[in-house]
Amino acid sequence: MRSSDLLLSFAATALAARPFLNEPDTGIDDVMGNLTAGELPPLDQIIGLPDFEWAFRHARPAKNYTYYRNGAAGEWSYRNNLEAYSRFRLRPRVMVDITNIESTLSTTILGHNFSAPFFISPAARADYANEVAEAGLVQGAYEGNILYMAALYAKLSIEEIAAAKPTNDTQVTFQQVYLDANDTATKILFERAEKAGSKAIVFTVDSAADGNRHRALRYGVGSADSSYSYITWDYYQKLQNMTTLPVIIKGIMTVEDAVTAVEKGAPAIMLSNHGGRQLDGSPSALEVALEIYQQAPQVFNQTEVYADGGVRYGADALKLLALGCKAVGLGRPFMYANAYGAAGVKKAIDIMKHEIALDAANMGVADIKKINPSFMKWENNNWYS
Repeated sequence: MRSSDLLLSFAATALAARPFLNEPDTGIDDVMGNLTAGELPPLDQIIGLPDFEWAFRHARPAKNYTYYRNGAAGEWSYRNNLEAYSRFRLRPRVMVDITNIESTLSTTILGHNFSAPFFISPAARADYANEVAEAGLVQGAYEGNILYMAALYAKLSIEEIAAAKPTNDTQVTFQQVYLDANDTATKILFERAEKAGSKAIVFTVDSAADGNRHRALRYGVGSADSSYSYITWDYYQKLQNMTTLPVIIKGIMTVEDAVTAVEKGAPAIMLSNHGGRQLDGSPSALEVALEIYQQAPQVFNQTEVYADGGVRYGADALKLLALGCKAVGLGRPFMYANAYGAAGVKKAIDIMKHEIALDAANMGVADIKKINPSFMKWENNNWYS
């Protein structure tokens, strides 16, 4: 066996044997492990985004937690989404004036102004966290001035989510959709989104079939979209003529599809594997972004590129932004935070903003908008770190 093959074999064995830390041990059990069943810890004791998952898991029924937590099959893609970020090292620069870093967090997404380069990704059934359901997400997003992408299979309807906006005329939301070949139903759905004030359509394309979700099936909380769906590039171009709203493609997992999306006129794409819930073995958004950077870097200049999946820390977001992503989505962390309602969602936003600013400053990034691949070591990644 060649030495390179032996090394790869060893790395694979080490990765398979190493325990998976879904929630890293930062002392939370020692400090708050004596909570009674069903009790959420005080919000002011939540330190980082993983704390929200710990709190949710301890305070909500196992079925509710499983609906958000589950992944496909053996959940290796779910695990990889979280672990991919640790395989790439930072290249911090020093002696840089970073004192104004917080003032550079603001960004635009399809021309709309937001306070930070991250958003709430589409995720269904917010009522599993809190009876206020998606109202907590939309109101928290408003208070934190970030984008909320509403899910089609939300507990609240498109119209109810619009009505939950504190200031309906000013808050920007996008509407995620699953579509099939029924043009009449699609036009009605698009019209509802437009009338409700949505500023873009987020077309999910990474779930052409049902997800093979073992954990979810044990608890009876499988996918809401279980049919085989007709999704083609020709169909996408047809959709673009059915609405005046920009139609974002969510679920790009290869450089080839990213290039094709640009050719088909996509105003934006989202690198995503559906949170590892559809196809076990699908790549993380970070791996796809790296593939695009290495093989077709022009894509980042030809369309807006967003990415979601596994982001839990400010440094995770910065790695995606460094490659050229315009903004980063988080799904599960905000769903867990919504156990506290809008206050929890706002706390999660504040945590993420603070971490992005701190980590950027410690990397020697003076302006978030000027972060670039030179701040990362993309070669010789440690696959079993």
